[in-house]
Amino acid sequence: MRVVEDVNIERFAGKWYVIANRPTMFETDAYNATETYSLNKQTGKIDVDFRYNQGSFIGPEKTVPQTAWVHDEKTKAHWKISLWWLPFSLDYLIIDLDKSYEWTVIGVPNQKYLWIMSRYPEMKDALLAEILATVKSKGYDISNVNRVPQKW
Repeated sequence: MRVVEDVNIERFAGKWYVIANRPTMFETDAYNATETYSLNKQTGKIDVDFRYNQGSFIGPEKTVPQTAWVHDEKTKAHWKISLWWLPFSLDYLIIDLDKSYEWTVIGVPNQKYLWIMSRYPEMKDALLAEILATVKSKGYDISNVNRVPQKW
């Protein structure tokens, strides 16, 4: 799976709202899902704070802390990511990124998971459709990508 040509990690850092996804087991019933990336100067890695409300907008807040690091220093678009309890890491591919860093698309090599994220909790249907068309043109099956409920 091809990744974007260049990612500015400092610009990429910060809060992202998960707009649509092909979910992992943690995300099947997620509302108000966000990912926040923070550069950890001590370790040189990226702290990832994934949060969501389980089951409804007022459901209990769940967090899944993760650690990421840049795997491909040339593009900085291929990361490895590890959940704190797993003894191995997973590939995390930035396969599309808005020039203004307003939205991004994250995939994995086997295409099992997919995330479309935005700096804002809402995304117009037309923009999401355009992003999905681009993702499809890159070989992803988009038939089971679902919107993540966001209400702030």
